[in-house]
Formats: sequence, structure tokens, C-alpha cells
Amino acid sequence: MSTQKWRHQGWALLQFLMVCGSHTEEPACKQTGDHENPQLFKNGDIMLGGIFSFHSSWKNSQDDLHFRDFQFAQAMRFGIEEINNSTELLPGITLGYNVYDTCGSIARSVKVALSLVNGNEGKASPLKACSKPAQVQAIIGETSSSPSTAIAAVLGPFHIPIISHFATCACLSDKSKYPSFLRTIPSDYYQSRALAHLVKHFGWTWIGAVRSNDDYGNSGMATFTETAQQLGICLEYSVSFFRTDPTGKIQKSIDIIKASTSKVIVAFLSPMDLDVLLREFSQNNLTGYQWVGTEGWIFDYQTATIDVNHILDGAVGLSIPKAHISGFREFMLDVKPLNSPKNDLFTEFWEALFSCKLKQSQTEEIQRECTGHEDLTGVENGFTDMSLMPIVNNVYKGVYAVARALHNILKCNKTCDTKIKRLMAKQGFKQGIQFKTKEGDEVYFNENGDPPAKYEIINWQPRENNTVEFVYAGLYDVSLPADKQLTLQNKSLIWTQNSVPVSVCSEKCPPGTRKMLQRGKPVCCYDCMRCAEGEMSNVTDSITCVKCLAEFWSNERRDACVKKEELFLSYEEIMGALFTAASLFGTCLTAAVAFIFFRYRKTPLVRANNSELSFLLLFSLTLCFLCSLTFIGRPSEWSCMLRHTAFGITFVLCVSCVLGKTVVVLMAFKALSPGKRVIKMFGPTQQRLSVLGFTFVQVIICILWLTLSPPFPIKNFKEYKDKIILECSLGSAVGFWSVLGYIGLLAVLCFIFAFLARKLPDNFNEAKFITFSMLIFCAVWITFIPAYVSSPGKFSVAVEIFSILASSFGLLICIFIPKCYIMLLRPESNTKKSMMAKRPPKAF
Repeated sequence: MSTQKWRHQGWALLQFLMVCGSHTEEPACKQTGDHENPQLFKNGDIMLGGIFSFHSSWKNSQDDLHFRDFQFAQAMRFGIEEINNSTELLPGITLGYNVYDTCGSIARSVKVALSLVNGNEGKASPLKACSKPAQVQAIIGETSSSPSTAIAAVLGPFHIPIISHFATCACLSDKSKYPSFLRTIPSDYYQSRALAHLVKHFGWTWIGAVRSNDDYGNSGMATFTETAQQLGICLEYSVSFFRTDPTGKIQKSIDIIKASTSKVIVAFLSPMDLDVLLREFSQNNLTGYQWVGTEGWIFDYQTATIDVNHILDGAVGLSIPKAHISGFREFMLDVKPLNSPKNDLFTEFWEALFSCKLKQSQTEEIQRECTGHEDLTGVENGFTDMSLMPIVNNVYKGVYAVARALHNILKCNKTCDTKIKRLMAKQGFKQGIQFKTKEGDEVYFNENGDPPAKYEIINWQPRENNTVEFVYAGLYDVSLPADKQLTLQNKSLIWTQNSVPVSVCSEKCPPGTRKMLQRGKPVCCYDCMRCAEGEMSNVTDSITCVKCLAEFWSNERRDACVKKEELFLSYEEIMGALFTAASLFGTCLTAAVAFIFFRYRKTPLVRANNSELSFLLLFSLTLCFLCSLTFIGRPSEWSCMLRHTAFGITFVLCVSCVLGKTVVVLMAFKALSPGKRVIKMFGPTQQRLSVLGFTFVQVIICILWLTLSPPFPIKNFKEYKDKIILECSLGSAVGFWSVLGYIGLLAVLCFIFAFLARKLPDNFNEAKFITFSMLIFCAVWITFIPAYVSSPGKFSVAVEIFSILASSFGLLICIFIPKCYIMLLRPESNTKKSMMAKRPPKAF
């Protein structure tokens, strides 16, 4: 809900309606037991109650007088005096007060609260309805949460408003239990969460916790613990104690702290409990801890004075924002026994302030006598210290809240009938309290009776002469967005050991690692495990490692995913360069052979070897050498389709030419009816048609392959974890093996025909060389199959290129190099006579 809504739904102090009602003469409830007398009293038309803890024990002693609560009481007096002198607020009506001392006791707090409500009549009345109006119409106090919960629970059914200036327990926001409780200090619900975020900001994930064993400490620490767990903060220990606990129990808490490894202590303590703990720390020589405190003690001057061993130096914590009340300091400095109500409290305060006696005393402790006119201007102690002005201002605002509510109700007397006023009393504070103090501070309450939450971050910084300065270090504002609620000025901070403390169970896991919890220990205790291959973490204290995408792999440090190395047979690498050189060399060699054959095309040797098929064979060999280049380089859609089809067609063309030459030789020497008829049956035209026909069949196979399921480039992630193999998928395996099988079929036929003609009795038996060439060709491609299937990635491509080049060189060398040798080095053998001479066949 909006703040504006709460401003109009804040609590109005309903019991003030009783002032407007008629007073009956019915007997009232009366107190039994010892009478309780107020420590401060002033009569007025309307009385307000005040409950403060001026002492920490029942024994009245100067040693345990709390200047802090005495200062709060003076703030209440100051506010009432201002209101009584005002012509705008409650004109013609004076406010009085009864202020009681609880001596730090919850039982006494309830007792004095009942005294404020029922009065101090000495005789007990019979058990009758208590219809007499309460002695006071509102109560300012208590300072602590536990007494406030007890008082609010007891007085809640009577609708007596209780306005606390320092009770921060979140439990008090429960209106079903404490319907008439209000406060001018934010709930610990917000403070606890703010402390957890403050601890997280400094990276402290392994901390200890100490709390007061009361509503304030237990409730506040419960909220802190819940928030800390959500933020990944672990408590190594959480101990509680109360200042009245036996020494042995407190010592157990000290032993737990001594045995701990955490260096940060979050203290949800009241100042009085902290004072006890500081004495124990001093006796056990426990120093070097970083303290994180609540507004209960973080800016308490009296606590700083007690800390003579500088145990709390460098402490950080939350406090109520600074405040100023004009005229209050002058009022404080004018508090003298001669100018104030004469009672024992003022006398005790003055004597404790100046360590004197207002009248002659023979005690050894105090040697001098007070006049009562001593000047407070130069005195420096908890009373004159204005560091508690935020809490003083809360008391001041509480008094004015009561006055504003009373003013509204009294004004309503003229226009509201009795039914309306009773309805207001039953439904709660529907008449909102919303106003601004003279300093401009806006005061309002939400539906739970709480003010808006805003905290300053305070840092204890030691100064000369053993003094402590509470330095502003940042702000925590709940009204802001979550990511902007906490703002810090780190440059102004001073730490307990001159550097930001490190308090972790385990060191932070660097990027490239992940947390692995240690068995049986909190989540803050873990080991750092290096991310597995293919996984990475790029943040500190990662709880998991992220698996890299398929095309990426983790780097050596495992803190980033880098693109996998892409493997393919490239021109730049040695193997690719060698294949390229071999292909170009084969092409050049084929061109040189073609040139030699063209140069000697009219010689008997060339003419006898079917020059037309020879040139066509040389052309096809050139294409075979060049098609191997299509297998080198990054695979693409076009290169994948081109490489296999070009390889299949050119090799069929090549083998078809060899087959044609073999058939010509075989038919020329093996025909039963030699002569022109045989030549006509397989003449030049038939040779061309046979080559064209064999090649056309391969073209048809390739077209079907490319149409139905063509090869395409793929990325192979299976062979290597950290590398990508760029290769061509065959598309249709049937298409690939059909192309290869057709080549093999022609090669086998060619080998058979050449083998049959190997012993022909010619002077230059070409069939014999064709036989050797096809033997090499078949051997290469037979071994190609298992090598191709078992070779991964680019090595399968290398096997295919090698097979192409090896078979091409085999054909070129076996068929053409012997002829070139004759033409170039044995020209005497390149004659018709030599060609026609018959020689006995050789065994093969």
C-alpha cells in the first residue's frame, strides 16, 4: 500500500476519548502491594506517563545511573513544556507527566505501567468493573523491546496507547497481540534485513552472531538469520545471553567465540547486555573482531566510553538518521537541581554528573561538595553527548503524536456525537496522525503503528584521547528500489585491523571452478572443483559449470568458451600443400606427355596406339589430377557436390578410354577373322561411342545422386571433443558407392581384357602396360575402401585424394612414360619396321 494511505490510517490515541466522556463515581481498580512513586512528576489537565530505565539494578547507586535514559526523560519534559507554551496545539489545556524508573526489570515495567493506569490508591477495592478513567492517557516508553511487549500485552485490552522510542522488535507490529502499541522507531524487520545486506556487501559469508536473550535479540536475529541464508551467508555460531545470566553461562558463550574461525560478529544486543559482554572480552583478551551492530548500541556514547580496550573499534552498523531539536541542548544544560523539580533523581543525577554531594558527606569516595550551580557547558559524558539525538527526537515526536491525537479528538467533541466517538474507539485509529515537527520531520504511522524505515550506516572511528567518533558511512532506505536501497561511502570507513576483514569459511572459487559442498558442513564451506572439459564458469563462487555450446569448447582456464578449432584439409597445411603440389605436378606432367605425343603424333608409335584415345585419355587424366583439388579447402555445398561427381565422371572417362584401348588391342590380335571387318566392328566411331556410353552411365548415376540426396557440408562433433571436423556428408551412401562401384566394374573389365592380351607377340605390347596400370589402379582402390571408412575427418579426405593421385599417376606412368621414353631416347625404335617385327612372347 502507498505511504499516503498509511498517513491517513495511522493510529489515533483512542483512549483520549475517555477525557471527553463523563466521569462516573464507580469504584476503580486499585493497586495492591507497595506503592510506586514517580521519579519525575508534574501536574496537568491531562497526564502522560513515562517509563524509562534510569538504573540497571534495584540498588540505587551512582555507578549504574543511565544518563541515556535520563536524557530521554528530559526530551519528554521538553516536548511537554513546548506544547504547554503553544497557542496552536491544545490551547488552554496543560499536559502533566508521571515518569517511572523500571531499573531494567520487566516485572517492574509492568508494575509501574499498572500504577500509571490505575493510580496509587492505598486501599484495594472489591473486584468490580474498572470504570474510572485511567490516571494517564498515554505512555511514552519503554526503551527496550521485552518490557514493551509485556506492557503492551497487559494494557492492550484497555486501549491505553504506548508509544515507544526505541523498542524495535518486529513482534510488536502484530496488532492482534498489541493493538495499542505504536513506535517512532522502525521495526527490526527492516533493520535485520538491512544488516544482512550490509554483511553481504562486504563479502562476509562466515560470521558469528550474538544476541540478547529477549524479544529484541531473538526476534531480530531470527529475521537476520533468515535473510542471511537467502543471501548465502552462514552463521558459524549464534549464542544468546542476558546480562543477569550466571557467569558460567556467559563464559560458555565466550568459549564458543574463542574457538570460532569467523572474524565478524553481528551483535543484536541492548547496550546493557553489550556492556557485560565487553567486560568478558576484555578479561579474555579477545580483540581483532569486526563488529556489526544495531541501532541499539552502534551510536551509544556510554558504550563507547566503557570500551577502554578498543574492542569495538571499526564497528559498523545501523542507526536512526541524525536529527536536531532546536532549543533542546539549552534545555539540557539548564537541568540543575535548583531549576528542576526537587526529587531524589535530580539530586542523584547531579551528584553522579560531577562526582560530588549536594550536602556535606564523610564518605571517602566523594571528597567535595556540590553547590548545585555547576556549569554543564564543559562537561563531556553520556548526558551532554548529543549523539543520541535521533532517539531523543523519537521521544520528542512521540510526545507530539500524543498531543496531535488529543488535539484532534478534543476538536472533534464539538462536531462528533457519542456514537461516532465510540465507533472510532472500536475500529482503531481511523483519525490519522500526520504532522511535521518544527524541524520539518514528517511523522506518521502505517497500519501496524510503525514509521517508515530509513537507517544511516555508522562507523566507529577512534580518535585521540581515547574517544570515538561515529562517522556517517552510508544510507539504507527501504523506500527506494531494491538495488538502490544500500549506498556506502567506503573511502570513509575504518576497520578493526586497518583493512577490510576477510571472514569466509572457504576462499572464493575463482572463475573456471565451481563449489562442491563439504559433507556435513554449512553451504559456505566448500571445495573448489575445476570445471570439466567442455564446461566453464566465468563468475566467482559459481555453484555450477555451464556446458559450452556444441561449436564451442572451454579454454585451458575453464573460464570461457572459445570456438572449437575447425579441421579440414586446407591449402595452408603441409599435407594440403603436398597434395596440391602433386596434383599440379601430375597435371603438368600429363600436359608434357600430351605435348610429346602431339609433337610425335605422326610417328608409328603414336599412330599404332590409337592416338585419338590416347589424347582423350591424357585429357581425362588431366581432369583426374585437377579434381583432387576440389577435395582441398573448406567444404561448401557446391564443393561437396562437385568433388564426388567430378571424381566419378573423370575416372569413368579415364577408365573408359583405357578399356577402349584394351578392347582395340585385344580385338586386333585375337579376332578369328582379322582384317577390315574387325576394324569396322570396333573402329574410331565405335570407340568414341563406347567411351561416351560408359561415361554417360556415370553421369546418369551422378544426376540421380545429386537430385535425390546430394552430398552436403556437415560439422562432425563426434570424433574430437575440442575440435570440429568440417566434412562432406555423402547424402546418399548408395549414390556414392554406386559411383565408386561403377568405376571398379570398368576397371575390372579393363584389367581382364588387358590380362588376356598381355602375351601378344608385338614389338611393343601396350596391353602389358595397361595390365600393370590397371593392377595398380585396382590395388589402390581396393585398399582405399577400408582406409576411407576407418579414417576420421580430413584424413578420409586425404585417403581419397591419395587414391585419386596414385591411380592417376599409375595410369600415366605405366601407359605413357614407356612410349615417351621410346620417342625421346630411343627414336630408332619408333619406326614402322621396328613396330612390325615379331618377337617371341615373354612369360607374365
